[in-house]
Amino acid sequence: MKHIKGLYIIHTVFILAALLVLIYVFKNMSTGPVIVGSYSDEELALYKRIWHDMTLARNAENDHMLRILLIFWGVVAVSGYALLTLIYFRLVRPAQDMQKFSSEIAGGNLDIPLPVRRNNLFGSFTESFDMMREQLKASREQEIRAKKANRDLVAELSHDLKTPVATIGAGCEVLEAQMMRKRSSASPDGSVAFSEEELSSVTEKIKMLSDKASTINTLVENVFRATLDDMEEVRMDISEYDSAVLLDHIKSMKDFGNIIIDNDIPECLVCIDKLRMKQVIDNIIGNSKKYAGTDIHVSFGKEEIIDKSGRSVRFVSVTIKDNGPGVRPEDLPVISEKYYRGKNTGEKQGYGLGLYIVRTYMERQKGGVEFYNDNGFVVKLLVRMV
Repeated sequence: MKHIKGLYIIHTVFILAALLVLIYVFKNMSTGPVIVGSYSDEELALYKRIWHDMTLARNAENDHMLRILLIFWGVVAVSGYALLTLIYFRLVRPAQDMQKFSSEIAGGNLDIPLPVRRNNLFGSFTESFDMMREQLKASREQEIRAKKANRDLVAELSHDLKTPVATIGAGCEVLEAQMMRKRSSASPDGSVAFSEEELSSVTEKIKMLSDKASTINTLVENVFRATLDDMEEVRMDISEYDSAVLLDHIKSMKDFGNIIIDNDIPECLVCIDKLRMKQVIDNIIGNSKKYAGTDIHVSFGKEEIIDKSGRSVRFVSVTIKDNGPGVRPEDLPVISEKYYRGKNTGEKQGYGLGLYIVRTYMERQKGGVEFYNDNGFVVKLLVRMV
C-alpha cells in the first residue's frame, strides 16, 4: 500500500507542477505595441487600432489554446489516477490479500477465506490457493478426529487392561496366603498334601505372576498418564440406565477385597457414561484396597440439591468407605488434583491420578464427588437422576 500511495503523491505533484508552468507561460505571452520611428498622429492611431485588433485575435487564440491544454491536462490527470486505481485493484490489492492470507495460514488460521476475484491477475491462482486452504482444513479436522479417537481407544484399553490385571494380582495374593497356610498346617492324619519343595515351587510361581501383573499395571498407568492432559476431550457417551448398573459395577469388584453393601440402591434411572462410571468405581475401590486394605462399606441414598439457576436437581448418592487411617486433613482439599499424592501414601506406587480421574469423570457426567474422613477415608459420589 505504501508504494501505491507514493505513486499517487508523485502523480499529483507532477500534475500540479505542469498546471503551474502552463499558467505561468500563458500569463507572460501577452506583449504591448512596439513603435519604432516617428509617425503622424493619423498613422499612429491606425497602427494602434490594428495592433489592438491583432491583440484581441491573439488573446482569443491563446484562450482557446489554454482551454485545450487545460482539457488535455485534466484528461492526463484523471487518466493517471484511473491507471493507478486500476493497478491497485488489479495488482496491489490482490497481492495484499495474498500476503494477509498467507500470514493467517502460517499462523494456523484455516477458517479465513481468501476473496476470489476472477477479473484480476491472481484470479485463478487465488481460487487454487483457497481450495488448498479447504483441503488443509479438512486434513487438520481429520487429524484431530483421529487423535481424539486414539485417545479414547487408549483410555478404554487402559481401563480394560487395568481391571483384569488388578484382579490377577489380587488373586495371586489370595493364593499366596493360602499356600502359606497350607505350608504351616498338616492334614488330620499328620501328612501334608504337598511337600515343602512343591509348596515352595508353587509359591514362587504365584509370586512371579503377581510381580508380572504389577509390572503390566505400571505400564498401563504410564500409557494412560501420557494421554491424561487431553482428558477433557475424552468422549462421553451419557445415556439413561437403571440404577442397578451402579450396584453391578460395585459387586464386580469383589476380588479387590471384602465389599459390604449396607443398604439397597434406590430404584430409578440415572444419567451416566457406563464405561466412565465403571472407571470411577474401579479407581475408588482400587485406592481403598491399596492404601487401607480393610473391608469396604458401600451405602446408597437420595439427595436433592438446588443449582445456581435455582432448579432442584436430584441425585443418587453412592458412599464408599474404608476403615483405614484416612487422609491427612491438609491433603483433603487437594487430594483430587492431577499428580498429587498424599503425604501418608508411604512407598505405595502411584501417580496421583486415581481421584483426579474420579472428579473429572463425575463432573463431565454432571454429577459430583466429595472426599472426607469418618473413621476411614470416604468418597461420596453424586450420580444425576433422570
